[in-house]
Amino acid sequence: MRTEAEVIGQLLKFAEEDERVRAVVMNGSRVNPKADKDIFCDYDLLFVVTEPGYYVEHQEWIQTFGELIMMQQNVFAERGGEEYIFLMLFTDGVRIDLSFRRLETVNDRIEDSLSHTLLDKEGCLKPMCHPSDASYLVARPTVEEFHDTVNDLLWCSTNVAKGLWRDQLPYAKYMLDIIVRKNMLQLLTWCVGAEHEWQVNVGMAAKWLKRYLPEPLWRQYELTYSGADYKGIWDALFVTLQLAEQAGRPLADRLNAEYPAQDHRGVLLYLQSVRDLPKNATAGSFPSIDLRASD
Repeated sequence: MRTEAEVIGQLLKFAEEDERVRAVVMNGSRVNPKADKDIFCDYDLLFVVTEPGYYVEHQEWIQTFGELIMMQQNVFAERGGEEYIFLMLFTDGVRIDLSFRRLETVNDRIEDSLSHTLLDKEGCLKPMCHPSDASYLVARPTVEEFHDTVNDLLWCSTNVAKGLWRDQLPYAKYMLDIIVRKNMLQLLTWCVGAEHEWQVNVGMAAKWLKRYLPEPLWRQYELTYSGADYKGIWDALFVTLQLAEQAGRPLADRLNAEYPAQDHRGVLLYLQSVRDLPKNATAGSFPSIDLRASD
């Protein structure tokens, strides 16, 4: 695998020799002072160019950086900008995510605080602050956002139960592992944010959550993962609701909000009823849920 110096050297040599390239900006984890650096860190770069479309129409330039395993190409056009992004994985394990953005609009669209200028041939870029993760800090939610997240978590938990009773494994796993988990991760992320005065970055998809979450909560979060065994899925679902309340109540206090305790109790009783429901149950055999009994 090429070293960072070798990869950056290749990229800058290419940029310096290509008249269409007017500036080079590096962003992402390799300029984040708080990120751990390892061999899997991508090289996220922006080439500011006069003709972005040229690099789509003439892709032989890719060979300059090595032999590809595979590539994904994306196109973005927003606020009048034109940008082409090449996500490239090479045979030596190096991954380069290279964007080409039009010179005329680049300064209107550089908003990433993790940006560092490597090359500026004619001073076309506006001054940048020292790279920081300010753009990625956990933002304090509104009371409405908090309530919507807990509501969606509880509501979609009932879909998990329905899917399990119906023997619909893909549906049940989708609801638990995608929809419910998304809301669970949001709650835990906000908990970490509140604990650190909203000055913390947990990374994309909360990949650094383990660093900041108290160990008991992290161990409990691990238990929210399950395989295809239905008992394991039920257990994971109940742990998820337990964790949601354990994290959500103190978070609600910090946000001057109210945790929906009655909804939580009702959903918990409903889940227990569905878990115990015979497969041949009819409308008349579904037990009436007494919310007062949960107090």
